[in-house]
Amino acid sequence: MPNKHRLQTTDPEIAEFLEKELARQEQGLEMIPSENYVSKAVLEALGSILTNKYSEGYPGRRYYGGNQFIDQIENLAISRAQKLFGAEHINVQPYSGSPANLAVYTALLKVGDKIMGMDLACGGHLTHGYKVSASGKFFTSVSYYVNEKGLLDYDAILEAAKKEKPRLIIAGASAYPRLIDFAKFAEIAKEVGAYFMADIAHIAGLIIGGVHPSPLPHADVVTTTTHKTLRGPRGAIIMSKIEDPLDPGGKKNLAQKIDSAVFPGLQGGPHNHQTAAIAVALKEAGTSEFKNYAKQIVKNAKTLAETLLEEGLELVTGGTDNHLMLIDLTNLGIGGKQAETALDLAGITVNKNVIPFDQRKPMDPSGIRLGTPALTARGMKEKEMKIIGHLISQVLKNINNEDIIRQTKKAVEELTAMFPIYKKMIHSNFPLLID
Repeated sequence: MPNKHRLQTTDPEIAEFLEKELARQEQGLEMIPSENYVSKAVLEALGSILTNKYSEGYPGRRYYGGNQFIDQIENLAISRAQKLFGAEHINVQPYSGSPANLAVYTALLKVGDKIMGMDLACGGHLTHGYKVSASGKFFTSVSYYVNEKGLLDYDAILEAAKKEKPRLIIAGASAYPRLIDFAKFAEIAKEVGAYFMADIAHIAGLIIGGVHPSPLPHADVVTTTTHKTLRGPRGAIIMSKIEDPLDPGGKKNLAQKIDSAVFPGLQGGPHNHQTAAIAVALKEAGTSEFKNYAKQIVKNAKTLAETLLEEGLELVTGGTDNHLMLIDLTNLGIGGKQAETALDLAGITVNKNVIPFDQRKPMDPSGIRLGTPALTARGMKEKEMKIIGHLISQVLKNINNEDIIRQTKKAVEELTAMFPIYKKMIHSNFPLLID
């Protein structure tokens, strides 16, 4: 890392923790679907002198002076996002995905208005109306569900929407392994007179790569984080139409409502270093290398899923169309917490996760969630996915066997040594990651 010696001199404790975390990432398999590795260029922008500047407001309309270059950076990030996604209006200031979603709700809804999102246990997200989230506390929240096969049933969603008459319908998920039909969601929202919001936090990079349908121009508003398959810093983007479909000719159009909700509604000054890093990630995402990378993520996920099934493991929906999958551990007689811990000891990082109609408690559910974005960023392909699928199965079937776990950890370290993160990688299909 640049200027590493300065941190070691100023704060050796933090420096030591950073070195240990780097070693953990280098020597292990990061398989949490929402995690990824950013390029050194993104890291440089994120750790830049832009963190020194305060910039409340928007380009050309700041509450502070000295923002001429900040304005250019933010406008560049906006123009790059517009080119990639084709949105009419873009806001790059949200600090992260959860605040971005809350900004949309406060822009379009009154407290107590009804929202409809995917049930958490079916693959939805906390911010789509779950009771412990602000989205479930400030707004009336109802859910739609998957069917017995774990798949979205659009006819059932339409019937639920007709019955509940929500003001806002949310499409998007954090643990759904299949493609989402945004056009059908748009039809449902239009039929019941609701706003349609798509949350593409997990699949933004796949959309850019052409391996997942885009919600644009179907959705009125689209939110995304920038740190998952998009491979950027931890931040968020809100994309929207300019005109408000439910309030045409209103005092503010839809874009103005979104901007006002972000600032001054929920946030103060934007994180300029984050905006610059988002701009860098968006430039990288416009390359042919990135598009190949996105395609490889899905190829890897499908190969991994097939391998796990061949090993006798059960997957929710029987496979995957995107970057992630859910292993149902019920037939193994173990819980997600135990599986997560054992795999972690073996150098394989996943997360425990509820599955549809789960009979276990959320902190020790019946499933684990895993994906391929970070592995693919290291240059791993189908051959490695078959090896990893076997290693995962080996641990899950021998959950209490310390010798097997140690052997697996050794195999993981031997594999990862061939695919270093921030050193020259001859295997990488995304060279912007390397020196």
